[in-house]
Amino acid sequence: MKKFKKSEIALMVLVVILIGISEYYFLIAKDPLKAIFLGLWCPTILGFVIIFNLKR
Repeated sequence: MKKFKKSEIALMVLVVILIGISEYYFLIAKDPLKAIFLGLWCPTILGFVIIFNLKR
C-alpha cells in the first residue's frame, strides 16, 4: 500500500463506486443506457491514472 498515493487510492475507490452504481442501474433500475454511460467512465479514469504515472 505504500506504493500508492492517496490520490490513486481515492480514484480507485471512485472507480469501484462507479462500477457498483452502473450495475445498480443495469440490474435493478433496468436502465441499460445509463449503466453503460456510467460504466465507460471507469476505464477512462484508470487510463488517465496510467498516463499520469507514465509521465513521472
